[in-house]
Amino acid sequence: MADEKDTAAEAPKKSKKMLMIIVALAVVLLGGGGAGAFFMMSGDKAEAVEEPVKGDVVAIENTLTVNLADGHYLKFGFALQLTEAAGHEGVDTSQALNLAIENYTGRKVEELSTEKGRDAIKAELLEKIEKAYEEEEKQMVMDIYYTSFVTQ
Repeated sequence: MADEKDTAAEAPKKSKKMLMIIVALAVVLLGGGGAGAFFMMSGDKAEAVEEPVKGDVVAIENTLTVNLADGHYLKFGFALQLTEAAGHEGVDTSQALNLAIENYTGRKVEELSTEKGRDAIKAELLEKIEKAYEEEEKQMVMDIYYTSFVTQ
């Protein structure tokens, strides 16, 4: 009779463990399926956004000279890579020049002496210029190119 009570007590423990395992597997599978569906749906939206097509390049004629930190200076020139949406009419580069002066003034030479540093600061400037030259939710500028870059 003692054997019958032991087997009866063990049966509910096993079924509870099995139930917990099934519930855990269901949660993992449903969570993974939901995450997969989310990423697949968000990927479709990213593909739907059209990349801008390169248009004209507008070179800024004069180089800029800005004061850096600790008595140094930077002399640089750049050009704007317009998108096809900008058309073939010239753009007013005054705002780009102003943003460039603000972005580089007061920087340390150490920031500008490495490729990584120049790329990071250039990315900041590009972001500001893209926002400034956006018209009717159309991107008008897609890149900037250095035409000269000298620090002292």
